[in-house]
Amino acid sequence: MRSAAALGFAALLALPSLPRAAEPPSRFGVDAPELAPPGSLAVGVKTLRLVQPDQPLVPAAGAAGPIERRDRVLQVDVWYPAVAEKAGRSQRSRARFANGGITAARDATAPGIVYEASLPSEPPAPPAHFTIPGIARRDAPALAGVYPLIIVSHGYSNATVAMSWLTENLASKGYVVAAIRHEDPPITDRSQFSSVLLRRPLDIAFVSGELQGPLAAQLHLDAQRTALVGYSMGGYGVLTAGGAELDPEGGVGKIPGGLGLPYVRGGAGQDQVRVRNLRAVVALAPAGAASHAWDAQGLRALRAPLLLIAGDEDRTVDYRSGALALFEQAVNAPRYLLTFKHAGHAIGLDPVPEAMRGKLWDLDWFEDPVWRKERITAIEVHFITAFLDRQVKGEESRAAYLEVAAEDSDAGQWPAARVAGYADFSPGNGEISVWKGFQRNHAAGLSLRHAAPASIP
Repeated sequence: MRSAAALGFAALLALPSLPRAAEPPSRFGVDAPELAPPGSLAVGVKTLRLVQPDQPLVPAAGAAGPIERRDRVLQVDVWYPAVAEKAGRSQRSRARFANGGITAARDATAPGIVYEASLPSEPPAPPAHFTIPGIARRDAPALAGVYPLIIVSHGYSNATVAMSWLTENLASKGYVVAAIRHEDPPITDRSQFSSVLLRRPLDIAFVSGELQGPLAAQLHLDAQRTALVGYSMGGYGVLTAGGAELDPEGGVGKIPGGLGLPYVRGGAGQDQVRVRNLRAVVALAPAGAASHAWDAQGLRALRAPLLLIAGDEDRTVDYRSGALALFEQAVNAPRYLLTFKHAGHAIGLDPVPEAMRGKLWDLDWFEDPVWRKERITAIEVHFITAFLDRQVKGEESRAAYLEVAAEDSDAGQWPAARVAGYADFSPGNGEISVWKGFQRNHAAGLSLRHAAPASIP
């Protein structure tokens, strides 16, 4: 007679193999650089509703008639350090089963949220819906303490939750991360582009002001330590809100009805597109150059420490007139330019959800044609962590991860005589010149430039 254990094992063999559960994008694989893994803190997420009264509606291209006004309502998703919640007995049992019973049971945090969102699909198809697993818990109790504020601005027609690789990860490291749902018109309707151009920096400045005010204590954030992170049109937004002056002769100055003129250089409302208490700005694949948002004089007004991240084959916003030109012209800011060689524009969102794999249009929101996306986001969060920890938290030890010995990552050396553990991280000094925090043979295809400001603010 066969034992119960043997029968159970045979039954498992008879079942079809179970698909591996999708990993939250804020966690990374074994080849991630040293600072990429999440921090030690549990993460909560909540959604705020903020209202900016009596805002003008930008008319679509070619539209005539009076300018309408209405309240602008913005949802803001906030990730924050939270009180950890232990998993129950049944959850620990499921964890043991998923691991094949190989490892001993251990306490784990309770299961995280599953995010839902949609992105425009190829016309005439309706928006494409998808889900993304997360590590955060909805409305979890906030952990006692006061944490720096990071404002995140997504790309044109993007969704905040599609940047969970970054938002959850930074919250686990002791930041309050507020991502704005900009409610863009569909990217497939370019007649409304002027609205995106005008509203992006205004939204960022408005939300930062609201969070730095009475909401600061409620959200456990330190309003004096604020940073901005933006992707694509969000990159344009954070650079403008971070100090770049809008060119009166550029795209914003030509918005219908003269609605952009108050906010250009010399305009009466220029301060309304500025963020106070700013410590740092991160711009991923930043847009703005094609719209002639800034001239050289406007970029010289940037003073906050700046981290630019881009692919040198970006065919959406263009690398040379975009991130590279920004790095070269923002001469009064201490700045870095991290470049992914041969990468394109899709560096800002999570790895592609399963539901978005069926159509190339949907896939291309998320994935790069050359680089593995999990690799891109792991490298980005490694450098963003080092940059923000240094500039916002004052952790000067992080400078060694940023001020690398060789601009080209492929030039790093790791002598065979110095190899210890196969997965060890480079110290980035002495005979081992591979970038600090990268594993042997895993710092490739990148460049990192650094420039000091021409003048001290």
